[in-house]
Amino acid sequence: MNKNIKYILFIAGGLLVLFKSVYFKPLDEIKAEAAAKMFEPKAYSKDFWENKLIPNLDRAIDLNELMDLLRTNPEEAFTNHSNALGIGNIRYFLVRGTANISSIQEDHMVFELSPNRMVRLATDYIFGNAIRDASGQIDINEFTNTMDFNNVSSEINQIVVKTVLPDFILYAKEGDLVSFHGAIELNQKHIVMDRVEIIPIQLSIQNTAEN
Repeated sequence: MNKNIKYILFIAGGLLVLFKSVYFKPLDEIKAEAAAKMFEPKAYSKDFWENKLIPNLDRAIDLNELMDLLRTNPEEAFTNHSNALGIGNIRYFLVRGTANISSIQEDHMVFELSPNRMVRLATDYIFGNAIRDASGQIDINEFTNTMDFNNVSSEINQIVVKTVLPDFILYAKEGDLVSFHGAIELNQKHIVMDRVEIIPIQLSIQNTAEN
């Protein structure tokens, strides 16, 4: 066998090995796999709300009790009752309680938790990470990028806007007694008690004020 024939056979063998090592997929199959891997923040947030957040609302601390603890032992309050998904002074609490509606403003309501103790309930601008992070039910390592992570907060906030607030705002009146679950954000280095704002999760009018 001359050198030319050997060379041709060598090249042919190499091409055969290379061909067998390459796997071709139909374009439709590739697109389907890519779509399956796409993160869906709306679906994720709905599942989180229904199957993780709501079933664990009994873990929320009474807001009156928390505010007392923040005055007497803030370290214990933050250590035992707050959550955060990052390093820093901003922490989040899952809270509950009952309060009377003291006043209704354009973008919030003022709740009277007890005599001379007022907090705000956000009713218009629902933003931030309070519910997502206060729950303690989301692992940041589940996410491959910060965009998906932040989109989850946006979708959770939209659940509040679309399903929690509309009926409540429609029927709530000053003087009504309200039962609530929600989330609050506090800075553990600069605790400002007179600016506590609740991002609502559940709201229920217990008894209405007399007209």
